[in-house]
This record gives sequence, structure tokens and C-alpha cells, in this order.
Amino acid sequence: MATAVFIQQGAVIDHIPVADIEPGAVVVQGELVSVARLAIKAGRLGGLAVEGVFSFPKAVGVGTALTTGADVFWDVAAQEATTNDAVGANKKIGRVVKDAGDNDTTVRIRMSQ
Repeated sequence: MATAVFIQQGAVIDHIPVADIEPGAVVVQGELVSVARLAIKAGRLGGLAVEGVFSFPKAVGVGTALTTGADVFWDVAAQEATTNDAVGANKKIGRVVKDAGDNDTTVRIRMSQ
């Protein structure tokens, strides 16, 4: 019978980047969106958060408000959070936990993949 072996809690995953990663960088691997809480040097083992509440950048302007409870996606091209679920392009981050108005530059999101 096949069995699974526990490795770690899962709020942070191991990652060895090919280029340096700055704190706060959003890292997308396939459909997995994560955030570097600390700097990680290229070729060195570091950790990426896949759970928690983070403040992500968002677009500013009319129609860009995000409301609590809304599903949010990472727009890889624009490097910002959006409710636009562009299949294949935008990756799910989680849900908004604090309203962000049209003029806000960030939005608080509870990460859940």
C-alpha cells in the first residue's frame, strides 16, 4: 500500500531560486503563488510563504476597488492583484480581507491556494 510521509507544516515551502529574490517578491511556480518573506540568494535554500495575510500591490483608478471576500488573482504581466480570472494568465492568490478603494495602491489578501 502506498503511504504519504509528513515533511513540514506547509505555511512556508522550500525554494532554491536561480536568481536573487528580494523580500516581498511574489514568486509564481505553475499555479502556486508565494511570497518571499526574507531575501534568498541564487542557488541557496530559502523559504516562500504560501499562507498568511499579505499586502499586495493593486491597480489604481476607477473600477479597481476590491471588496472583502472577493477572490483575487496575481496578474503576472502587470505584477498586481486583480479580480480578473484570466484563464492561464492570472494565478489565484486567495481572498481580500480588507476593502481596498479605487485610489488604494495595495490590498490585503489572505493567501489560500
